[in-house]
Amino acid sequence: MPLQLPEGKRLAVSLSPDFDAQSVWLGTFRTTSQTQLSRGEFGAVVGAPRLLEVFRRYGITTTWCVPTHTMQTFPDSVAAVVDSGHEIGAHGVYHEYVPKLERDEERRLLELQIEQHEGFIGKRPRGYRSPALDVTDNTLELLEEFGFDWDSSLMGRDFEPYRPRMVVDVSLEKGNRFGRESNVLEFPVSWILDDFPELESFKGSPLMQSNEAVLARWIDSFNFAYERCPGGAMTWTLHPQTIGRAHNLLMLEKFLDHITAFDGVWFPTLSELFDSWNDDNRGQANQDAAPLTQFVRHSPLHHERTTP
Repeated sequence: MPLQLPEGKRLAVSLSPDFDAQSVWLGTFRTTSQTQLSRGEFGAVVGAPRLLEVFRRYGITTTWCVPTHTMQTFPDSVAAVVDSGHEIGAHGVYHEYVPKLERDEERRLLELQIEQHEGFIGKRPRGYRSPALDVTDNTLELLEEFGFDWDSSLMGRDFEPYRPRMVVDVSLEKGNRFGRESNVLEFPVSWILDDFPELESFKGSPLMQSNEAVLARWIDSFNFAYERCPGGAMTWTLHPQTIGRAHNLLMLEKFLDHITAFDGVWFPTLSELFDSWNDDNRGQANQDAAPLTQFVRHSPLHHERTTP
């Protein structure tokens, strides 16, 4: 496996929060309800500090994916994340629903969030997670154009990073055809390793699960990866407004008690994980693949990155 963990480490685990605050309600759910917005406020004012305290207590540093709307609305809360030593990844401007965006608008918002991110954080984001974990046929090319190292929006693996290939030709009768491998490294996610769908309360929501069921699923997933996928990596997506609720935070602590009892568990940021990846010999995956539309390499925001 191209992922090279530090000596003595068996499995990488990223508990990667999406710090959406109010933007998820404005962007994805398209509501300005004061009740819904107050849930995002809880995440920024109560949930995020609680989560930071848990990470501090367990000695965990990770990557928070933060819309720039959150940075502007709750600057002190985001500054506390930075001051605690966590990485900040890109996560949209206002948690926009990416699949509905035309290419030019997706590009404009990606450029805007980079500029706003750099203005607030003081440096460019190295990675991106799409709001609502959904992308367009253009997203990977745009991430390449703007020089991103990694993405964490897709679900093509479970316990290993990979170079994603976009499906460029869909045929029900002849099968689908893939394009070339992306230059962007994918850290895959999964709805079953995401707190929001199963723990967030909605009126009459059929998706909400008990904490016991979610905890058991998370533990089973970790145990499988630890025992059967040595040298692999796992990514959880957490949301301060969800996992920061008292009963959910206690569940998270039970989960952390379980996984920290195992030897060789590493808690890197996603960019640290990227820097541990070496796929100089990428094989023949790109040969005979249908080419994607050529992306532009000369954007004023494009940069070359040299990794150690």
